[in-house]
Amino acid sequence: MRPRLSPEERRERRRRAVQRSKFALPSAITLFSVAAGFSSVVMSINAAGADPSMNFLYAAGLLVVAGIFDGLDGRVARATNTATEFGVQLDSLADVVSFGMAPALLAYRYAFFQLGMADSLLRSVGWAASFFFVACGALRLARFNVQVGTVDPRYFVGMPIPVGAACVASVILCWPTPPAAKLAAYLFAGELFIVGLLMVSTLRFPSFKKRSHAPRTVMWTTVGIIALISLLIVFRQRFFLGFFGLYILVTLGMNVAWRAGWKTVEPPAKRGEPAEDGPDLS
Repeated sequence: MRPRLSPEERRERRRRAVQRSKFALPSAITLFSVAAGFSSVVMSINAAGADPSMNFLYAAGLLVVAGIFDGLDGRVARATNTATEFGVQLDSLADVVSFGMAPALLAYRYAFFQLGMADSLLRSVGWAASFFFVACGALRLARFNVQVGTVDPRYFVGMPIPVGAACVASVILCWPTPPAAKLAAYLFAGELFIVGLLMVSTLRFPSFKKRSHAPRTVMWTTVGIIALISLLIVFRQRFFLGFFGLYILVTLGMNVAWRAGWKTVEPPAKRGEPAEDGPDLS
């Protein structure tokens, strides 16, 4: 028979249980991201028959859901002060599945599988483009892991892999019906190659993780979030294509302007200069 615990011992046991659950919460959210990515893969595989557009639509939407969970796990870890090396490694492995393999398989099934039955060249190009996307995403994550703490945390080096997955998903959300023309499929392959190159590039992409707590900044941030939610309600699926397209164009413009000496927006610190702790998301 177990010895009866005193009230102080019971309180200490509950405190330890709560502490352990706090450390498990960010990892659980990461696994929800994996679940969404895996479900996207299943939807892509199930996309068959006369009208596979709904499966492709759900598969692309699940990538958006995976991105939401991916954004939450790091914020929860920071808010609860439970960030661990285990969580960082789990997040990277999860990203390979949810934002590397899942969108690549979706892209292949969407644009290249059916048309490729009658065009072996298109099927080969589609395979190469999809693999290139996955490979660049994995390289991007590996580079991120070894650069944490050595680069300016306000900017990502290369396009984040969740944004790369969003570039694939946003096209399919806008046009869930698979392309009927080979030209459209080849253009989609070109997008995969371009996105892959942006992920392994040294261009700096804003991370939006270091937020100012100044009242004016908080006010404009709130206004911006409300505006984005309003645009999402109005444009629905088409919102994502415009949002991520604008994000990429603005980022490219900023990098060109920095090379030309523009300093209205402070450029990223050079490698080797003091840097704050890096973000825990890629």
